[in-house]
Formats: sequence, C-alpha cells, structure tokens
Amino acid sequence: MAAGASGCSGLLPFLRLLGQLKRVPRTGWVYRNVAKPESVSDHMYRMAMMALVTEDKTLNKDRCIRLALVHDMAECIVGDIAPADNISKEEKHRREEAAMQQLTQLLSEDLRKEIYELWEEYENQRTAEAKFVKQLDQCEMILQAFEYEELENTPGRLQDFYDSTAGKFVHPEILQLVSLINTERNKKIAAASHPHS
Repeated sequence: MAAGASGCSGLLPFLRLLGQLKRVPRTGWVYRNVAKPESVSDHMYRMAMMALVTEDKTLNKDRCIRLALVHDMAECIVGDIAPADNISKEEKHRREEAAMQQLTQLLSEDLRKEIYELWEEYENQRTAEAKFVKQLDQCEMILQAFEYEELENTPGRLQDFYDSTAGKFVHPEILQLVSLINTERNKKIAAASHPHS
C-alpha cells in the first residue's frame, strides 16, 4: 500500500485510538481513590503547555512540546501502567513499544518515523530535551497531587507522590516551580495541623 494511501485511510483509526487517552484515567490517582481522576491526555496537555512556556533558550522548545505530546501515547492501547502494577520496566517498555508500532503503522511513512522516533527519544533519555520533559512529567504529577489535596481538603494525603520524585529534579526552572509548589503545599499542611493558630 502506498504511504499516502496508508496515511489517509489510517488517520481516522489513529485519531480514534488517540481519543482513548481522554478516557484512560491516570492509574496513580485511581489507586489512591481520587475523585474524578485526570485522564492521560489531561496530563500530557499541561505538560505540553509547561514545555511551551519554558524560558530555557538552550532547549529546542518545539521538540520539548512534541516529546510531551507523544511520551504517553502508547497508553491508549496498553493503559497507564503504574509502579504499583508490579510490571517490570522491560515488560512495560516492550508493551509500549508494540503499541507505538501499532499506532504509527496507521500513518504515512514520514509521520510514522517522526512520531516513533520522538517516543524513542523520550524513552532513551539521552537528549537534553528528553531529560527536561521527563522532569516536566514528574513536576506535573506533583502539581496535580497538590491540586487534588486542595480540592479534597486533605493536605498532605498524597505525600507518596512527592516522595517518589525526591532527587529527580535538576533543571533550574523546574526546581524553582517545585519549590513554589512545596511552599504553597507546606502552608496548607501547617494550617491544617494548627487550625486555630
């Protein structure tokens, strides 16, 4: 089948599979009984916006946005595999790799190559952009944890998500954002433990 024909006839199935990301809840929140947990696409959208607003001129911003949009794409097929699922990193990678091949097969050769290579770049974590986006992934998660604690009025309840990111942040912009999140969060925790002070 010609690449053009494949790209055109596969576009609707590709977009419909991607649409599943709107309906795949983030597993970590489900396991912690968060009411109305965000979807994978909710998470990736804010990550892409975080990449868009970076001030770091040494990074290829466009590439960072693309990496953020592609990094969890496989989850429309395999679901959001969390550490608590006890699936090895190798098996998780194998499943996601097969899903990315299945997804990108629906596209023209150029697009297939572009999207698959972006996913591989994120997975391999060898470029400055991939490392930055990985930190955005973790930072977005703790920002979301903070928001859930606020929404549910349960300051400090999702501490394990913060603990899982200890030592993972090195980019100055992200360190600054994490510091702001922690300051706000610690105020809420302190206010809850001393309601009359």
